[in-house]
Amino acid sequence: MASERQGHRSISSCILLVTVVLLLSAPGSSSSCYKRIFAFGDSIIDTGNFVYSTGSAPNALKEFPYGMTFFHHPTGRVCDGRVLLDFYAQALGLPLVQPSLPEQRWGQCTFGANFAVFAATALPPEYFQRRGLSIPGSANLGMQMGWFKEVVQRIAPEPGARRLLGESLIILGEIGGNDYNFWLLNNNKTRETAYQFIPDVVNRIISIAQELIDLGAKTIMIPGNFPIGCVPKYLNDHQTGNRADYDQFGCLRWYNDFSMRHNTALFNEVNRLRARHPWVKLIYADYFGAAMEIFKNPHRFGIGDPLVACCGGGGRYHVGTCDKHSAIMGSPANCANWDGIHMTEKAYNVIADGVLHGPYANPPLLHSC
Repeated sequence: MASERQGHRSISSCILLVTVVLLLSAPGSSSSCYKRIFAFGDSIIDTGNFVYSTGSAPNALKEFPYGMTFFHHPTGRVCDGRVLLDFYAQALGLPLVQPSLPEQRWGQCTFGANFAVFAATALPPEYFQRRGLSIPGSANLGMQMGWFKEVVQRIAPEPGARRLLGESLIILGEIGGNDYNFWLLNNNKTRETAYQFIPDVVNRIISIAQELIDLGAKTIMIPGNFPIGCVPKYLNDHQTGNRADYDQFGCLRWYNDFSMRHNTALFNEVNRLRARHPWVKLIYADYFGAAMEIFKNPHRFGIGDPLVACCGGGGRYHVGTCDKHSAIMGSPANCANWDGIHMTEKAYNVIADGVLHGPYANPPLLHSC
């Protein structure tokens, strides 16, 4: 009998140990250093807001091949699978962050919410209308901030809001890329004019970061822009016969230099904001540097030609509409770009790894806890 009781105690101890391990490793468990994620941005991290906003109207994002890799069905992500936000949530032990719009008025947002929307800009449409450019009625950063404040006020009225935000990771972007894309991909516009937008785009991002700090945020990650000179849509639309226009990786020099100017301005302003708020963790994420690893050495990641879209049309860069009728160039696991503009799950995984573990975040996201 004694040995039988000892056996029961051993089994119970094993069950308890396994239960503890499972609880600690489960998504959304208290093992995460952040209790939730609130995210702002555009199609780079939209997890379904744009698709939800279209209602029952047909849209290519609602159909295969979007979502073919990880989810095996369309999810509203502009990708074959997971986007950057998904990798951050999984690495932090949290569930995938849900789009905010479907639950804007009633959801509890237990693990946060994603306010990012396809085609969103940092600046409002009026800014561009005054400069002769009409852009889609996108959910710009100011609109997203308004949704965010509505949700926070509903789920955690003051003084609970400050505690809620203090326990959360805020991901502010990438945002601002479309402010430049709408101009630079318009053949009727002079590209040099886009330089004038940089201070306004950066100031808008920083002003929102300041507002979040005032509301109680203690950890904010602010990513820079991607190397747009390596994006197939840019390469296709701005092809030249001058070899000097391209770098050694086949990317357009002027457009990558433009992205670096934005990133330098943003990085400097993040540092100024950090100096004013030394108790706040402000993380600058270098998406440009992380992405360039792929273009410098694609074979290291099992990628073929990183300048070619996986889903699209024809030509050197396979740029065209990505929908259920489009040809897929091999496996997305061997591609860096998905649809001519957005990257594949494989590429986002590479970028996220550089942000989570370094060296492409200051400090690395997993070291910020």
